[in-house]
Amino acid sequence: MAFLQALNGSDPGHLHPLESARAVLGRHPDCDIVLDEGAVSRQHAQITIVNEEFFVEDLGSRNGTFVNGQPVRGRRRLLDDDRVKICDLLFAFRLEEPSAATPIDGLFPKPGIAVIDDGGGPGVSTIMSTLDVKSSVSGLRVTTVNADAKLKALLEITRNLGSAIALDQVLPKILDSLFKIFLQADRGFVVLQEGAGGPLVPKAIKLRRGDTEDTIRISRTIVRKAMEGKEAILSADAASDARFDSSQSIADFRIRSMMCAPLIDSESRALGVIQIDTLDQRTPFVQEDLDMLASVASQAAFAVENAQLHEAALRQRALERDLELAHRVQQGFLPRHPPKLQDYDFFDFYEPANQVGGDYFDYIELPGQRLAVVVADVSGKGMPAALLMAKLSAEVRYALVSQPGPGAALVRLNADFAASGWEDRFVTIAIAVIDLARHELQVANAGHLPPLLRHADDHIEPLGVDQISVPLGVTDEIDCEQISLPFVPGSGLVMFTDGISEAMNMENNLYGLSRLRSQVAAPADNVSQLGEQILRDVKLFVGRRAQSDDMCLICVGRRR
Repeated sequence: MAFLQALNGSDPGHLHPLESARAVLGRHPDCDIVLDEGAVSRQHAQITIVNEEFFVEDLGSRNGTFVNGQPVRGRRRLLDDDRVKICDLLFAFRLEEPSAATPIDGLFPKPGIAVIDDGGGPGVSTIMSTLDVKSSVSGLRVTTVNADAKLKALLEITRNLGSAIALDQVLPKILDSLFKIFLQADRGFVVLQEGAGGPLVPKAIKLRRGDTEDTIRISRTIVRKAMEGKEAILSADAASDARFDSSQSIADFRIRSMMCAPLIDSESRALGVIQIDTLDQRTPFVQEDLDMLASVASQAAFAVENAQLHEAALRQRALERDLELAHRVQQGFLPRHPPKLQDYDFFDFYEPANQVGGDYFDYIELPGQRLAVVVADVSGKGMPAALLMAKLSAEVRYALVSQPGPGAALVRLNADFAASGWEDRFVTIAIAVIDLARHELQVANAGHLPPLLRHADDHIEPLGVDQISVPLGVTDEIDCEQISLPFVPGSGLVMFTDGISEAMNMENNLYGLSRLRSQVAAPADNVSQLGEQILRDVKLFVGRRAQSDDMCLICVGRRR
């Protein structure tokens, strides 16, 4: 039997047995494990047993559920001695009952920091001042109180912020300098919002003295007031300020005086806040302090914005390196050069819309002097399509070698595809198998554009229009027929993806199959010339419009 062991709260060490397949944790009396704390939601989280494994899942709570300091998204598997945190309550997950002699001392984590939702009624207003920072972000103000010391600290802040390019460098330096300015400050923290409308995330904290709390709690109400109003706030007693709900989370702070200033970027957006508070009633913050904090926040906002831009640029460069590597890896799945055969000529072209793509082609040698030519198009673009294309390339080879013909190979491929669980993806694919000794052609198609056969008299015939099956992955089973016909001297086969036929120009017109067929029928001495003239015509039609889809073109011709 597994257990949740309380590591703090009213009864540290208490064991909650996890006996049933589902145990709900929350504040409501009907919960399996009742957590008597105001910040806990009525039904906060649940622990389920699936195939003898334990999973924790947040039930849409206000303040979230955490495992080993990480927020739970969806369902997360629990391992022995994992730490489950719900608001201020911390539990250890035990696969077995700990012995009575097992101490729980030392099991508490280092103090963390969390933004807590508030609830409750209004209190008595003790707001002393607010300061509109929307129009006060261009310079520094120096007050007459301790002007020399404050000016020195401000210059230090400016110097430190000017040399810092990463958030983990910027934010601690901001708090260090603020503690030099505000000697009465007991705590300071920086909270940033992750993206537009994203969650509020504590990024830095500084304590004047050691704090015995497991979690330093920040009121979301205070932070939101400052960010939404774009005002720096000074309160003589945050716990009873009328603008903030007198909730347990604020009251537990024991804050006697507090300042909170928003970080406003160059486009007047609130990035987050800096908050400074003190427990000392004898030295509350005053208006000059609020002016000073607003000035620091204006400088800090630009530094934070620059740091975020720097980190975004680093992530972009890392992504570009990964995509370049993925491009080289993907190219490794494609043929390096066309086959060189006595009676046949080949031409191929592949160009993804991005660095990686979902189009795929291959030449596969088969037993009995046969050669398979494969063209496929994975739904979607970018990395997901490229990963599926890589998987497809291996499975196509096995299916063609193990099955008697291209139709049976597609049936096998579809079965493997359906078993892989790619529920939101499908693949169109056409396979042509050339018997090099008999000069015969077998063609099978699963949802792909029909290959075009150019007869020796330049007549163009779409192959297997009546034998096209549904794409791979649409249904669990498909019935894929194939056609057979002679591959006579002077004839040619053109296989392509919709990036060719559906190329679009600046007027949003499609290149179209009719224009493609006319190019396939145009005079050409060999398939290389045929392929090049098709590509030239597509580029001429598209003009200056950027490529929007992967493009693949294969031409195979039998010499006269």
